[in-house]
Amino acid sequence: MQSVKIKAPDNNDFDIWLPLWKGYQQFYKVDIPESVTLKTWARFLDPVEPVHATLAFAGDQALGLAHSIYHRSTWTAGDVCYLQDLFVSPDARGGGIGRALIEHVYADAQRRGASRVHWLTHESNHSAMQLYGSLADRSGFIQYRKRFA
Repeated sequence: MQSVKIKAPDNNDFDIWLPLWKGYQQFYKVDIPESVTLKTWARFLDPVEPVHATLAFAGDQALGLAHSIYHRSTWTAGDVCYLQDLFVSPDARGGGIGRALIEHVYADAQRRGASRVHWLTHESNHSAMQLYGSLADRSGFIQYRKRFA
């Protein structure tokens, strides 16, 4: 595993974060409108928002990102943390960056008093599922959704 530094982005990190965000979108074959991307970035920098971002660096190069959202639950007294997005640059996969990002989210969730961290992945993302299986339990739940926009 390479030496990885994890940090929350600041106002000056947009140009570092954006290529990773675009890479994530390319991986999942989606094109999120620029207006949503800019709104998402603004939320990361707003301390009252429950949306958080982290960047993973090896040296001076940003190689991964994680986005998490804290929300209420009817099953627990404390909030839960939804790890919404996790991305590692293709050339850096298998080097421990994904694990470091997830462990960082775990530590942040514990610090904030969250009762759990949960996330989704696509059923075709087999290499990620190998990592996830070493870090968490599969819930057995299947996601359903209805889009409105």
